[in-house]
Amino acid sequence: MNVGMLWFDNDPKKELDVKIDRAATYYREKYGKMPTVCFVHPSMVPETPSPAPKNAPPIEIKLDKGQLHIRTNQSVLPNHFWIGVNGTSDPCIEG
Repeated sequence: MNVGMLWFDNDPKKELDVKIDRAATYYREKYGKMPTVCFVHPSMVPETPSPAPKNAPPIEIKLDKGQLHIRTNQSVLPNHFWIGVNGTSDPCIEG
């Protein structure tokens, strides 16, 4: 993903999938298409070693609006979501 939207959500009462769903809904309403990939800090994903291995498979989160591949990336700050459409034919890219 070369271009994406940065979303911030630090609500401690919301689960990760709810936060991502809110970001994906906003992205779809603003840009007219469903995002396909979202990068988050490894500390936000339960049971993910930090740092995550480079070849770690994506985490799949099924949303009502489609499927979104979640990747961890140390460069993304905690409580931030870099979300957008993957520009490659592969639904996952290196994080």
